[in-house]
Amino acid sequence: MVKRKGLPEWGEFVLATVERITPYAAWCRLEEYPGIEGMIHVSEVSGKWVHDIRDFVKIKKQYVTKVIKIDYQKNTVNLSLKRVNKEEEKAKMNLFRKEQRAEKILELAAKELGKNLDQAYEEVGFLLHEKFGELYVAMDEFRKSPDIFEKKGIPAKWIDVLSDVLEKNLQEREFILKADLEISSCAGDGIETIKKILADFQKSCGCTVKYISAPIYRVEMKTKDPKSGEKKLRESLEVALKEIKKFEGEGNYKLIK
Repeated sequence: MVKRKGLPEWGEFVLATVERITPYAAWCRLEEYPGIEGMIHVSEVSGKWVHDIRDFVKIKKQYVTKVIKIDYQKNTVNLSLKRVNKEEEKAKMNLFRKEQRAEKILELAAKELGKNLDQAYEEVGFLLHEKFGELYVAMDEFRKSPDIFEKKGIPAKWIDVLSDVLEKNLQEREFILKADLEISSCAGDGIETIKKILADFQKSCGCTVKYISAPIYRVEMKTKDPKSGEKKLRESLEVALKEIKKFEGEGNYKLIK
């Protein structure tokens, strides 16, 4: 489990698992902060009228919450559910998943050194948090600039093993985007026109085009960024459709998910 040292900050979004419920509060375990207890008061559960707190929170269920008060002497924090919107909840879960992947890299590096994850955090994990804010940010920066860990004072033995583990496990994933393109032309030289349009299309987006059956073609595009890749693919397909209309033709396409 992703771990952080000390207490969370005011206004921070944290993952909280409900462990017990009283009539006026839900008491939670903070997943990223071992030993720290959080409390969601009934007034912070929902913007609606709360008749029974159990209608809004459940035992053992995990929630994205916001820190609204910190008791440094008791090592407890007050949390809010109602002050977290859908976008903030999604952003926190995405961040947490990135941290989990980065933590796995740290755990693999620890095994190479004959250590466990707790030892890895004590020796280098918390230091990476301190220097970079997030584990995944540290790993990403290290992958881009291998000398940055040395500049930040990360122990040499950890630099070497993390470099090896990252090389093996953080190779950029390649995605294949697919679409079916239907294109035809009534012009006398329609076939040659379609061939030229498809050739230009392949060149513009770096795609491959395979003939399925008249008038359908399968388009495939490799990318390491599916979001920007899909945008580029759509734009290229739209250009091809505009071109065929100039030659007594028509067409449409459908992305294959």
